Amino acid sequence: MVVGGGAAGLMAALAAARLGAHVHVCEQLQRPGVRLLASGGGRGNLTHTLAVEAMMARFGRRGRFMQPALAALDPEGLRRLLAELGVPTFSPDGFHVYPSSESAADVQQALVRACDAAGVVFHLACPARSLVLEGQVMQGVETAGGLLPARRMILATGGRSYPRLGGGDQGYALARQVGHTITPLLPALAPLVTREPWPASCSGAALPDAELSLAQEGRSAPSARGALLFTHRGFSGPAALDLSGDASARLQAGAPVSAFLNLTPGRRTSDWLREIGLWPRSGGRKTIARWLDDILPRSVAAALAGACALPDTLTASHVTQEQRQRLAEHLAAWPVTITGTGGFEAAMVTRGGVTLDEIDPRRLASRLVQGLYFAGEIVDLDGPCGGFNLQWAFSSGWLAGRSAAAP
Repeated sequence: MVVGGGAAGLMAALAAARLGAHVHVCEQLQRPGVRLLASGGGRGNLTHTLAVEAMMARFGRRGRFMQPALAALDPEGLRRLLAELGVPTFSPDGFHVYPSSESAADVQQALVRACDAAGVVFHLACPARSLVLEGQVMQGVETAGGLLPARRMILATGGRSYPRLGGGDQGYALARQVGHTITPLLPALAPLVTREPWPASCSGAALPDAELSLAQEGRSAPSARGALLFTHRGFSGPAALDLSGDASARLQAGAPVSAFLNLTPGRRTSDWLREIGLWPRSGGRKTIARWLDDILPRSVAAALAGACALPDTLTASHVTQEQRQRLAEHLAAWPVTITGTGGFEAAMVTRGGVTLDEIDPRRLASRLVQGLYFAGEIVDLDGPCGGFNLQWAFSSGWLAGRSAAAP
């Protein structure tokens, strides 16, 4: 029995059925794989081209937990499996991997067809209510449609993110019911909200490469680098999304979070001081505003000039040392204050979940309940943008399905 018909659940069902198991999938929505349809903005960013070691590193200190699952189905293995199912893939930028059709629907449909062909039985619009145990041994699941008996159970219910696509607390409640510990649940891969209003004046503008960093707290100063999109409330795009889980954790203390925006990663304040010092030689009559327009989108350049109190008519030859210092500091580390995120409604994944200490990574089996397994977002693992979380869903589903089907 698989509870949850998303990417992890479909892959678990297929893996188990291919080993000869009689598999049932209990899904609360009217059709399986709905969240998969939204991946990559509908294009289906399925995985990436990084090696396994590099992928685990992107998940931080808990990444080593993934090794057995990635050994069972790594990114290349996933691409081969999808090709076998009639969904060839490609990597247009050498990193992100999409179906060649650039349609996530093709992946969802192929997985459902493969499950149907393997004899998987779907119970749709059938929310799971509670797990049924005898002692600490799995016996089945009580659903809205009655009891479904099963000695092997895979929880692949996803997290709280995207509630309109089925996200919620169902899986956590089931795991907690049988004794598992759930670490704090926070929105991750979500937009950031700032106290400062200036990002709204840049709404719609984007930087192809920027870096956001949280202020150092102890030894920790998390940062994220990538494309950045300015919104009417703050920031989005990979640089903001990848930092949002860490920002969410700090926001739990109830206070805003100090952060810094580097508009030109790789350049520090000292680098900009040298460069700004050369501007008078290259064009002393050229205004600072014009110089900034050459570097940044016009709306961002205007916001930066305003934050640094630089008049529109100020020329490079008349900029003072104090103005040069202020501009250099803002280019390299523009202070911003994060007051919130887009919440679970806008989050792509959930940070937190079933604690990894209670799961055997070699089989993704519960250490507390005989016959219980986990796959996907329900466990306490989350990674950055770029197909990382979907690869974990597929890999963990594959391993959990094979483990549950083993004699």
